Amino acid sequence: MSKITVKDGTEIYYKDWGTGQPIVFHHGWPLSSDDWDSQMMFFVEKGYRVIAHDRRGHGRSTQTATGNDMETYAADVAELVEHLNLKDAIHVGHSTGGGEVIRYVAKYGKGRVAKAVLISAVTPIMVQNENNPNGVPLSVFDEIREMTATQRTQYFQDFTLPFYGYNREGAKVSQGVRDNWWRQGMMGGIKAHYDCIKAFSETDFTEDLKSIEIPVLVLHGEDDQIVPFEITGAKAAQLVKNGKLISYPGFPHGMPTTEAATINKDLLAFIQS
Repeated sequence: MSKITVKDGTEIYYKDWGTGQPIVFHHGWPLSSDDWDSQMMFFVEKGYRVIAHDRRGHGRSTQTATGNDMETYAADVAELVEHLNLKDAIHVGHSTGGGEVIRYVAKYGKGRVAKAVLISAVTPIMVQNENNPNGVPLSVFDEIREMTATQRTQYFQDFTLPFYGYNREGAKVSQGVRDNWWRQGMMGGIKAHYDCIKAFSETDFTEDLKSIEIPVLVLHGEDDQIVPFEITGAKAAQLVKNGKLISYPGFPHGMPTTEAATINKDLLAFIQS
């Protein structure tokens, strides 16, 4: 397996396939680089170099007890990018990975990143506070913390239903997709998953978004039950200097999997534009 050891001794697992312009994929909570299978296959066959890593504490990377915060996640990406000497890269982030992309691009990406994509992303901020009165109440994230800490195995099974919109009337449920989500989640460390909830819910990316000058594509499902579109994607697209928003009626949070054909087509059009 391909791994790098970052400065605090954590091992970060990554995949690196193909040649051509690099596309770096950043996964969501509590998953792994395997969540990008549909995109990795599509783009490597289109002649791109595709790279995806398991965030610290997730997947096949070290099950860290420390550093499970957005600053460290972005620093880990910077070390991986430097190790692979990536230039003119497109960074694509889903959910928590969208926050990771924006923090990385804002802090480390100058001269290395051509474009960025936010899919169902947690940016600019999710939690309700005085500056974000329409955000998600902290009590919701406290419940996610409690269930992750005490009933993770069953909770991760149940979480797949709203994640993929499988709880909607008429939804075509794939047990394989649900099982694969659970498999990825259970590969990661419980402490890292617990800590990451604060990272994805309370980190404020407003100033990061405002500082970014490269083209940014925002893709978001209007029926996202995990990361509500109106408080995230709709706002993020307005904060960046050079943003484009595509929203999809009826699409769920996990749309890169359930709606891969549509998402891949729109990603390719943006990358080639």
